[in-house]
Amino acid sequence: MPQLNKKFHQIGIIHSPFNSLDNMPIQPAGALGIQGQLVMEPEYVQGIKDLGGFSHIYILYVFHMVSEYHLSVTPYLDSQVRGVFATRAPTRPNPIGLSIVHLLSIEKNIINIENLDILDGTPVLDIKPYIPPFDEQVNVRIGWLTDIAYGVKHKHSDERFKN
Repeated sequence: MPQLNKKFHQIGIIHSPFNSLDNMPIQPAGALGIQGQLVMEPEYVQGIKDLGGFSHIYILYVFHMVSEYHLSVTPYLDSQVRGVFATRAPTRPNPIGLSIVHLLSIEKNIINIENLDILDGTPVLDIKPYIPPFDEQVNVRIGWLTDIAYGVKHKHSDERFKN
């Protein structure tokens, strides 16, 4: 298997009200109104120029509390074992998370955000603007989640992905 020769850099850190995985929302849709901050490392602040014109951003981050991965998992919204790549479970070979959050404001190196479902202290790898004409899709299928996806607003984390 070829090895990646890329080095990733932490560009910031998340500050949220979630100090543990206990009872956290599992997706931004279940974290409506929950506010926090993305504090940028000083050397990357120039990169957020013009970001304030966007209402929503993608945050790519490291599931830093994950120490192992499983290719088969039982996701939060289900009781059946599924392939990890058909889920958003954190226990992945590359523990990278993705959330779309509402950008409230930017003050120097601090990005104030809401609809935040990310653990406090989480290292951030990247930020990208959410752009509906680029990102919205039509004729979408959501596989095994078809009948249960909308329950995410009321589902919080439990013990299943703790190490």
